[in-house]
Amino acid sequence: MGSESRGLSSGSSSFARQKSSFSQQRYDAIVIGSGPNGLAAAITMAQAGRSVLVVEAQNTIGGGTRSAELTIPGFVHDVCSAVHPMAVASPFFRGLPLAAHGLEWIEPATPLAHPLDDGTAVVLEHSVAQTARGLGEDGQRYTKLVTPLIAAWPKVESFAMGPIALPRHPFAAARFGWAAMRSASGFAHKYFRGARARALFAGLAAHAILPLERMPSAAIGLVIGIAAHRGGWPFARGGSQSIANALASYLFSLNGEIVTDFSVDSLEDLPPAGAVLCDVTPRQLLAIAGDALPPGFRAALTQYRYGPGACKVDWALDGPIPWRAEACRRAGTVHVGGTFEEIAAAELAAWTQRASEKPFVLLAQPTVCDPTRAPAGKHVAWGYCHVPNDSRADMSDRIEEQIERFAPGFRKLILKRNVITASEMHLHNANLVGGDIGGGAVDLKQLFLRPTRRFYRTPAKGIYFCSSSTPPGPGVHGMCGHLAACAALQDTA
Repeated sequence: MGSESRGLSSGSSSFARQKSSFSQQRYDAIVIGSGPNGLAAAITMAQAGRSVLVVEAQNTIGGGTRSAELTIPGFVHDVCSAVHPMAVASPFFRGLPLAAHGLEWIEPATPLAHPLDDGTAVVLEHSVAQTARGLGEDGQRYTKLVTPLIAAWPKVESFAMGPIALPRHPFAAARFGWAAMRSASGFAHKYFRGARARALFAGLAAHAILPLERMPSAAIGLVIGIAAHRGGWPFARGGSQSIANALASYLFSLNGEIVTDFSVDSLEDLPPAGAVLCDVTPRQLLAIAGDALPPGFRAALTQYRYGPGACKVDWALDGPIPWRAEACRRAGTVHVGGTFEEIAAAELAAWTQRASEKPFVLLAQPTVCDPTRAPAGKHVAWGYCHVPNDSRADMSDRIEEQIERFAPGFRKLILKRNVITASEMHLHNANLVGGDIGGGAVDLKQLFLRPTRRFYRTPAKGIYFCSSSTPPGPGVHGMCGHLAACAALQDTA
């Protein structure tokens, strides 16, 4: 077994200037935070001809889309997000010339594999027909369920990727809602009969970071499953940092500015601006702008709920992971957790202040399709499990035991690992409160009304939320920032 390192490393960004070099001019808009939502907000303002400054506390841009050599020089790891189905599904990102600014998507041969104890794997392929063939008795049910939903997605997209509003295509939205708005447990037992299909759906729904007995875990699982069939679950070549770099490059082409190493403790730290868009969660906004907010709104923000955290491990490997199931060797993402019942128990544990003995592990292996991430013949992998919020538990042993269960000999390949516990997540991104990677619990109430009924606006003139704590919630899609900026532009038209 290899050695272990802890914490984070980062290099300087080639796109942003340091605080000492920026001008104290008045801006039309200042964006706090350079994650994908912050950059999306800045781009939307700049596209409208507004002068924009982005300020970032870290010395690299990107928020949840950073990459760094966390283990050994030459091994590039994604610090937070790694696989990006919602980025290629994003209506906003699709309209940007990101390829011209250096972003290249790489699609693995198989989006997702889910190994089972019998040595096989249930597989989510790009093709619905191929996926159905691996589901046995549930193949026809799966095809009948997802085919019309995939076809209707263009009509549902605006409803699913924004705040509560009257849908443009009410019948399509109602059809999707009828299928999706239930718990993952209720969904799996309604639509599927066999263990393979139920296990596959459990892994998809666990991305909601909710007990599988709660709504709307099924909706989130269904959305990312549809995304695999429509656009895949790709990686950004060279690491997720490439997404932030491309967004920043395009922003600069619009005359936007970015300043790093700029920590905002109060709104008074900022230059004058017509609008301030905050890519932060309610807790940070209270600290930064609490004095500018009325007591009732401050009280509402204190009621905002954060979900379980994540314990994440990055590995530098001497070779590819030796999965027993061949399908796992070609999949970009592997869901490691066994049956529906096992995954449900693991996800419930994180909500009941327990660390699961057999956690559900979400694992990404980008070097199956992107060899630029590691030296020749070597590999990187990234995995995390859900734990109670702010947990200090180092889950690396349990995570690796789960991987060994389906890939005997995995541990012998480890050259070095980097562990980030839930309680340490905020050190590189203050939005990850207690290790919550979703910007707040995505239960039924906070899926639609996040962080309050005002969505992106606050009672204070010119102050806006633009983080994943607003609709449509977590994921690298930029829609939260784009929609917040649209609100700001509407208010200042």
